[in-house]
Amino acid sequence: MSKKILVVEDDPKNMKVITLALKPHGYILLEATDGEEALAVATRDNPDLILMDMQLPKLSGVEVTRRLREMPAFRHTPIIAVTAYAMSGDREKFIEAGCDAYLSKPINTRELPALVAEILSQREKDRV
Repeated sequence: MSKKILVVEDDPKNMKVITLALKPHGYILLEATDGEEALAVATRDNPDLILMDMQLPKLSGVEVTRRLREMPAFRHTPIIAVTAYAMSGDREKFIEAGCDAYLSKPINTRELPALVAEILSQREKDRV
């Protein structure tokens, strides 16, 4: 069964890059363009993994991640922070908020599918 990935990204160009990088791998891609929509789509569709932009309208990616982690259904859902923030301490801030990994922009279209596959594979192993 295909894995569902929620892509939370407010920039249409970045959304397209992510979609083009992941679609050929057979994932079902769900989209949200702001923090409130991300919460709604996540709770409705229960994705297997979330790619979370950290700079979002309405609610930041950090706030969305914290809220998701408070819900039992999302305590173990992998969340990858995707951001242009590359300052010292940012990675730690995102991990502390509940992200499992960090990917900086611009998106590396080879690195992204490999990271997603690795995290989903590890999640499957952890479930066994």
